[in-house]
Amino acid sequence: MFDRLSSLVIALTLVAIAAIFATLAGGDAQSIAIMVLAGFLAAITVYSALPGASHGTQGTDTPQAAAPPVSLLRHPDFAHWVDQEKEPLIGTADNIVTIANDAAIRLLGRHIVGADVRTAIRHPAATDWLSQMGENAPPDTINLIDFPRPGQRWTMRIAALSGREQIIFLSDRSAIDAADRMRSDFVANASHELRTPLAAILGYVETLQDMNGETDGPTRHRFLSIIEREARRMQQLVIDLLSISRVEADRFRRPTTPVDLAAIVKTTIAQLRDSEHPRAKDVVAKLGDDPQPMLGDEAQLGQLAHNIISNAMKYGHAGTPVTVELVREGSRVRLSVSDEGDGIAPDHLPRLTERFYRVDEARSRSVGGTGLGLAIVKHISERHQGQLDIDSEVGKGTRVSVAFPLPSNG
Repeated sequence: MFDRLSSLVIALTLVAIAAIFATLAGGDAQSIAIMVLAGFLAAITVYSALPGASHGTQGTDTPQAAAPPVSLLRHPDFAHWVDQEKEPLIGTADNIVTIANDAAIRLLGRHIVGADVRTAIRHPAATDWLSQMGENAPPDTINLIDFPRPGQRWTMRIAALSGREQIIFLSDRSAIDAADRMRSDFVANASHELRTPLAAILGYVETLQDMNGETDGPTRHRFLSIIEREARRMQQLVIDLLSISRVEADRFRRPTTPVDLAAIVKTTIAQLRDSEHPRAKDVVAKLGDDPQPMLGDEAQLGQLAHNIISNAMKYGHAGTPVTVELVREGSRVRLSVSDEGDGIAPDHLPRLTERFYRVDEARSRSVGGTGLGLAIVKHISERHQGQLDIDSEVGKGTRVSVAFPLPSNG
């Protein structure tokens, strides 16, 4: 391919040859001069239009030097995207932090910008991995256990860019781990709670099978009573397990059905009084005559009231009142149940709504508790946007209350 100088030389040569032939052919001087000038101008025009010669040795095609890679971390659109990310994100160049979003600043501190990333993320696993990372290392994920505080877990993933730049993504997995532990604990506790009465039932059944016909009736009756009690305990546990499963499945669906909380509580109290519970007559109702309209699930609200009142009947002292009240408090209505029992120590109160948690396990089993009653109350309260409060004084008793919002037109 000719360059601009070669093209100019050829053009001028052709003009000169044309002038010589014109002279030999007897052309006049003026015509020859005009032809030479026109040819010269045409050569100059061609020279200007042709691309310039490449730098370097003339006559050779030398490729231009490659442009330096563009830094993604310094692109304004990248910085805008980083600021919108909710999880911590860090950009590094040669292991130096050049950019960090707000989430990363909150997690690690503002001082990390400009610092070595191996000291910015202070975790042994992160330091070791970052020290071994090469420019072309494939993306991978590592776990940061007990980071940034004991009991928490984060994951770190790196995306390698050109020019020894990297993007580090940090994700909080603490809540997922807690949910997994809760699920595992729930299965283990449920299995244990079912296995205990089942073992008692099988044991007494085998004993009865080994008895001969001459065994006295009272012993047989006592064994059968124990079997019945344990079977009912298993039945109640299964019912509670199904209940908490249904409530959790509905927890994101707000109730839209108008109900009367006062009527629901009155029905629950009537059912308890008609039962064979030895403390059925200790229930004292202070509900008033006015209806308490709200949006709710009638069956779940009935179960909530039943669980709270039953707990007070179980753990209050025999012969003392179990007081059930309904009180309007501005735009809310509060259902409260008080007993006069041994009370609960303050360190136990935060854990009372945990599944299978018992303050006194032996006593709870003796009165037929499954350890799920208040957990169900908590989930039903949350679904109805209610506020659950538990107040207790050791030696005096306990008060459990739930405040529900009333409809705006109620």
